[in-house]
Amino acid sequence: MNSKSFVLTVAVTISMVYQSLAQYKEPEEKDKKQIFYPEVVFDSLQAKSMLAKGTGTIKGVAFTKAKNNMGFRAGARILANQIKVILLPVTPYFEAWYQLRKDKENSRKRRYVYLSTAAYRYRLEAITNSDGKFTFPEMKPGKYFLQGFLDWTSNGYYNEYTGTGYNSYGGQTNYYQSKKYSVDHQDRIEEFVEVKENGEVVKVRLH
Repeated sequence: MNSKSFVLTVAVTISMVYQSLAQYKEPEEKDKKQIFYPEVVFDSLQAKSMLAKGTGTIKGVAFTKAKNNMGFRAGARILANQIKVILLPVTPYFEAWYQLRKDKENSRKRRYVYLSTAAYRYRLEAITNSDGKFTFPEMKPGKYFLQGFLDWTSNGYYNEYTGTGYNSYGGQTNYYQSKKYSVDHQDRIEEFVEVKENGEVVKVRLH
């Protein structure tokens, strides 16, 4: 390869690399999402102090209920079997996050409000038993926020068309077969709870 060919090859290669690095693929509208964070400064020392050991206890049961035709949750409890429940201290940063979530969050429009990584680090966790019961021991007096995600499945039946039969008089009969279907759900269950004094046992329903 002579020097001119070498220079041309290098130039073409560099051009191809540059074009590859400069490419930007516009995402589909359905894939775009907006992420919001609170503008309040997170105070890690305050959060750490609120989660220090105390003598109070938070005891609860986590569950959800299926929605009826009117959109209201009714019927038997669906207990949260072996799910993680997190506890966050209600700091000014958290209050700003919660308000921002009420104002901005819309999953249908793919708008989400997140806690900062630092804020989420200051949390406690508990695992429910098969009856949905959980406990946070050694809590200080203060206000806290509980959250869990409960997966459950609803079942039902529908009539599937399987064919049509005709008789000798020109009449017809449509035939159907009952089929079972299942739908998976995930409910975000949340609740505020407050320990008002040392040694208090606070009971809460997380749903």
